[in-house]
Amino acid sequence: MSPPKTLKGIPASPKIAIGNAFVYERQVKVERRKISGTEVEKELERFEGAVENSKEQLARLEEKTTSEIGEKEAKIFRAQKLMLEDPTLLKEIRGNIESGENAEAAVQDAIKNFVSMFEGMKDEYFRERSIDVQDVGERVIRNLTGRSVETSLADLREKVVLVAETLTPSDTANMNKENVLGFATDKGGLTSHVAIISREYGIPAVVGLGNITQSVKSGDLIIVDGSNGVVTVNPSAATLRKYEAERAMMERRQVELKKIVTLPAVTLDGHKVELAANIGEPMEVGFALSQGAESVGLFRTEFLYHGRSSLPTEDDQFKAYKVVAEEMGEKSVIIRTLDIGGDKPPPYLEMPKELNPFLGWRAIRISLDRPDIFKTQLRAILRAGVYGSLKIMYPMISSVEEVRAANGLLEESKGELSSKGIPFGGVEVGIMIETPSAALVAESLAREVDFFSIGTNDLTQYTLAVDRTNETVSRLFDTFHPALLRLIKNVIDASHAAGIWTGMCGEFAGDPLATPVLLGLDLDEFSMNAVSLPEVKKIVRSIEHSEAKKMAEEALRLSTIEETRSLAKKFLARMRITLP
Repeated sequence: MSPPKTLKGIPASPKIAIGNAFVYERQVKVERRKISGTEVEKELERFEGAVENSKEQLARLEEKTTSEIGEKEAKIFRAQKLMLEDPTLLKEIRGNIESGENAEAAVQDAIKNFVSMFEGMKDEYFRERSIDVQDVGERVIRNLTGRSVETSLADLREKVVLVAETLTPSDTANMNKENVLGFATDKGGLTSHVAIISREYGIPAVVGLGNITQSVKSGDLIIVDGSNGVVTVNPSAATLRKYEAERAMMERRQVELKKIVTLPAVTLDGHKVELAANIGEPMEVGFALSQGAESVGLFRTEFLYHGRSSLPTEDDQFKAYKVVAEEMGEKSVIIRTLDIGGDKPPPYLEMPKELNPFLGWRAIRISLDRPDIFKTQLRAILRAGVYGSLKIMYPMISSVEEVRAANGLLEESKGELSSKGIPFGGVEVGIMIETPSAALVAESLAREVDFFSIGTNDLTQYTLAVDRTNETVSRLFDTFHPALLRLIKNVIDASHAAGIWTGMCGEFAGDPLATPVLLGLDLDEFSMNAVSLPEVKKIVRSIEHSEAKKMAEEALRLSTIEETRSLAKKFLARMRITLP
């Protein structure tokens, strides 16, 4: 047995798994050869046949997944079928064949280009969509080579910890999940397919480990700590005992958390706040509700615009928004309008290359410059508003003028629907506070909208002048910075003075250490990754709002990040609350 080894990754699904590893290799080997002009027609026919076979298989997978898991989870296969009809992708593959590549190589090269496009995006959610493109390409190649699409994951006979470079929707659809104790993957993030599936099934997972497949072999004893993002290979006896004790403690904690999932987020002295979920596509609603989400505080709509060769139609968008509205019922859903920019441009939009896309043409700036795109989205949201409680939220607002211009286009959109006799719902309008200028003129902005939602990721980045994706300076990115807390307090006070409410949809809202501070600052709504909801709710229900306010007042007087963090830790310790 090799010596103990510890790897750090991204905690994707909480709890601890202990078991023997099964290393899954899923690469498709492609034999490349040059073809003559007389072979082109035959290779094109082979490719078309493989595409049709792939579509049929995806249709069966969609049906199987719908019956075994649910319609939401099955939609990924419907989306993959649409990828196989994408004219840009098909044109590139056919062009490769006509240039002298055999069909397998032509598919591999085109898919590689599309995957690179997605992986180059700075937004984690869209980087993860590269796996779906890769999955489709590998399916077509398998059909070209005659290899079965079915994998050995369907035949798992023993309980194992599954180790892989990554896992695609096709892999998990065929998987014998009863025998999977945990996941550990080289690639992936919080919005990757394996992360979503692991949370759906309550399977511990750590993703983004980098080289776990090179660090473990099948049969090795492995520990997956899905709460802290740590994987231990061939642990010592002492480490094994420690994790076994922690696993037992966490199982007891999960039992306790389940008891409060359906309870309101109310402090000991009766102060109520709303706990909401951030979602990136309709299939995530089910998990959010299972974790006690009272609403959707952020529905990112960018998934509708990426991975395609043309703008989504009004009907495309309407159908997606309608699904979420109906699933949430009376619970509200805040739909953020299109938030794209130079760091994540769709291929069909002519966007300038920018030295600093985070300060460039993005989000509301694009929407106001392209009212044709913006009003299409607004009309779709308004129409879907008939089926639920929808709200509209504009991203990256920096001035009152932008809000007024956006609201003017919203009124035009309502008029266009009315003139055609198309019913639409009444929707509240809010803005994201994610620029320092918006935070500083919050008093004026509050007179223009129905609510605020603080985007702490960008607000921190802009306030501290720190690119959070730059590894050299990312250590300076910390929302506990006194400047951020003072801006947050200013925004909340301005909203309350105007009779509106303030939520938060940045990662800070889901940080248990920040919970008492934000409660004390009088934040009204906390929106976060759904997996964080039970822990935050437990903290809310374990403290007094009046005590949190005193602590927050003290925090606003502090000068350093460490002082603020230390104060929050001492407060939780005094309340006898242990962090997970």
